Amino acid sequence: MRYGEGIYLFGDSDFLVIRFIENPGMAFGFEFGGIAGKLALSVFRLLASGAIVCALWKLVKTKAPKGLITCVALILAGAVGNILDSMFYGLMFDKGEGVVSYSGLAKLTEFGSGYAPFLQGNVVDMISFSIFPPIFNIADAAISVGVIWIILFQRKYFPKEEKQIEVEEESLDSDVTEEFTAEVE
Repeated sequence: MRYGEGIYLFGDSDFLVIRFIENPGMAFGFEFGGIAGKLALSVFRLLASGAIVCALWKLVKTKAPKGLITCVALILAGAVGNILDSMFYGLMFDKGEGVVSYSGLAKLTEFGSGYAPFLQGNVVDMISFSIFPPIFNIADAAISVGVIWIILFQRKYFPKEEKQIEVEEESLDSDVTEEFTAEVE
């Protein structure tokens, strides 16, 4: 596909379009400024992915709910997918007919002679819905679904915290009642 070209999955309707674009920033096209911002984003992605791996390992070892483990695994998979794109895509492809945007086909080049150095490449985004303006990729969708699912089912995934709070509140209530009763007698 040429840059910006789309495949309309429902005839002429733009409800769902597979469109080739490159995203130099974060999910849904959000960017930090320049090379320093891109490097900061790449370092953040790497550190966050390491932390997610540790969290996932701990969840598996403690036999956390399978739904929570699945959500964290989705978030990790999406993060790793975007990291791999930013690490290697710029090393493997040139920009065709331009530097920032182009109208031609991106061309596979000799590894290391692409348009961007290590960790400076763009992420390929391709999914576009008419009801949701940003163009995103499967990695972004995996991260979003994982986070939203955790938020929706947080009471199911983290029940001990709520029960502990209830037990502490009951304990405080009974302590106050006992003190009040002792003072009245």
